[in-house]
Amino acid sequence: MKYFPLILANLFRKKLRTTLTIGSFAVALFLFGLLIVVRAAFNQGTDIAGTDRLIVINRVSLINPLPMSYRDRILRIPGVKYVTFDSWFGGVYQDERNFFPQFAIDPDNQRQVFPEMEVPEDQWKAFLEDRVGAIAGSHTAKRFGWKIGDRIPLIAATYGGGSWEFNLRGIYTAPEGNDLTQFWFQNKYLDEHRTFTKGMVGWYTAKLDGPDSAVRVAKAIDDSFTNSPYETKTETEKAFATSFAKQAGNIEFLILVIGAVVLFTLLLVTGNTMAISVRERIGELAVLKAIGFSDRFVLLFVLGESLLISSVGGIIGLALCKLLTLSGDPTGGFFPFFKLPVSAIFLGIVVSVAVGILAGILPATSAMRLRVVAALRKV
Repeated sequence: MKYFPLILANLFRKKLRTTLTIGSFAVALFLFGLLIVVRAAFNQGTDIAGTDRLIVINRVSLINPLPMSYRDRILRIPGVKYVTFDSWFGGVYQDERNFFPQFAIDPDNQRQVFPEMEVPEDQWKAFLEDRVGAIAGSHTAKRFGWKIGDRIPLIAATYGGGSWEFNLRGIYTAPEGNDLTQFWFQNKYLDEHRTFTKGMVGWYTAKLDGPDSAVRVAKAIDDSFTNSPYETKTETEKAFATSFAKQAGNIEFLILVIGAVVLFTLLLVTGNTMAISVRERIGELAVLKAIGFSDRFVLLFVLGESLLISSVGGIIGLALCKLLTLSGDPTGGFFPFFKLPVSAIFLGIVVSVAVGILAGILPATSAMRLRVVAALRKV
């Protein structure tokens, strides 16, 4: 550490060059962190999805409905404890940019199938007693400033259109990582007012006795509706979330490619900076050797400069990315899980250090092998 002021003095001899190099690291690590955040946002539903829950959809497509009568038939299959259903509503609140998922739910079985979504008992009771009652996730309620008792109007994009009004009777919470953006209302309210697909639901969710029976039960459900007008496709909630995320493309592959290009560019930029710096100071490094500093010292001295640039730039970039995520989801509900985990910050720091070492190793080795007599002759 006693040579740290000397390293700083050398770096800031060319203030503009050093600042720009640190800035390039900061931008690169900011993008690196942002890519990790986006990847985590896409995969979060997969990470928390239950292996003891099955999603039953129409074999043709998720947007094709299923008959409500399927519920009792699914419930009779051995291994199934509870069954609930949901239907996508897709209404607009005030502005089309105010996106959040809205579902008509089966209030009789919702909490048994999704026990992690917690609603206070008095609020749930008020919801059941109000035909136009609704429950919102804590994230959505905070986003729009909703309070219990507020009147929430939604403009329906389907189901005959028009304005649908709901009374907010509850706000649900859940452990970290779960979706807190949803908006629920009773399916009977939807069924009373829609002009088509009455008696139909979007999909079913079955809660099993345990995850070990998932494959057997899924096959049994699909076999039960083979050759019917509404054949089904059943898979675990985890598999369903994974396939849903893949509809946006291979995000992980894209992240790896972009990350590799960014890091390779960083390596070239920092390596070039350090090479120029060593070339400019050949005489000074030769003098250091001439007065007794070892080859090892010169190697570590140059490497220290490279590491300082990469570390400072990396920390600045990661700090900016973390600051961005602290303000929450900037996409208006498309990415409800928008966080930079601590593990990603540590990974970013490790990457910064590794790039700093790789970028500085060749200039540092060149400086270490410098012959004093030859170097002084050039001065």
